[in-house]
Amino acid sequence: MTSLARLREFGREKPVPERCELCSLPLGARHAHLVEPATRRLLCACQACSILFSVRGLSSRYARVPREGRSLENFQLTDAEWDALMIPIDMAFFFRSTPAGKVVAIYPGPAGATESLLSLGAWEKIVENNPELSSMEPDVEALLVNRISDERKYYIVPIDQCYKLVGLIRTRWQGFSGGSEVRQQINIFFAELKEQCCA
Repeated sequence: MTSLARLREFGREKPVPERCELCSLPLGARHAHLVEPATRRLLCACQACSILFSVRGLSSRYARVPREGRSLENFQLTDAEWDALMIPIDMAFFFRSTPAGKVVAIYPGPAGATESLLSLGAWEKIVENNPELSSMEPDVEALLVNRISDERKYYIVPIDQCYKLVGLIRTRWQGFSGGSEVRQQINIFFAELKEQCCA
């Protein structure tokens, strides 16, 4: 190797490995996440820290985010019920926030995550028709709704997947309508989610 080649090799940026945000151990590509319910902040965690903080009673600061989601094939939601939720777009996620003491509705957009003023009565009607929603773990699981296309989809997913979708839309949005790239990325996201939930 010539001196110039060595200099070029030295000058190349090497990727910095992701680290556990609690103990600083290096992390693999597939690692656990914790959520801090009070701030809704997600943290990357090693296996040991994620196990430690998933034990209820040891820490009320963090909760472990599950890895698996599930598709809700027979979900019941009429257009009138959706309209009663007062979500301005046809995509949103809903989760029970323990600090807020209620169900929170968030929809993604070019500015990031926007919280909607959810009518409790409207949500209770949806839960009445879909009792599986009662099994969602507070703070870490969410109902993710995609009504953008004619094929409407409903999932119970880990909360980190919802924020991944928010980040994808925020970073890929172009112009007034979002552009073709963001629509393509949304389609890819939901195709991958469908595959994971049906595997």
